[in-house]
Amino acid sequence: MFKTRTRGGFTLIELLVVIAIIGILSSVVLASLNSAREKSRDAKRISDLKQLQLAAELFYDDFGSYPNATEFAATSGTAGTRAAGLVGNGFIASLPSDPSDQSAYTYEQIDSGADYVIRATLENVNHSALDSDVDGSVGTGPVDCADGSGYYCVQP
Repeated sequence: MFKTRTRGGFTLIELLVVIAIIGILSSVVLASLNSAREKSRDAKRISDLKQLQLAAELFYDDFGSYPNATEFAATSGTAGTRAAGLVGNGFIASLPSDPSDQSAYTYEQIDSGADYVIRATLENVNHSALDSDVDGSVGTGPVDCADGSGYYCVQP
């Protein structure tokens, strides 16, 4: 009498529901991925500043004072001289750069080479590393280390 009909595919409604579910899941994953990328860039900035801090300390051990801004950024010169900078003297292989190139690392020599401060801007202004860095105004130049702006600073 009645023939049962076998289904050969999906209805339009079923396909639309599946596409909507996939869209929602992918937006959740992408939001999480952006957060992970931000954390990764901040971790690289903190690591870079620690490497630069170590290089500045090695420079101090050899020359008795920290590099000025020109010596800090110098990448060549006669090895064994202050003018060769951090890279030319082998204290660091190359100067690191900000992962997003949004802001450069700021270096300032303080007290005629007796001190310095290096600063990076973190994307997450509530990062836990900001609790253990240098805070407030440092030196006489443009280096401000206030945590509210997401500045992460290191000093000797």
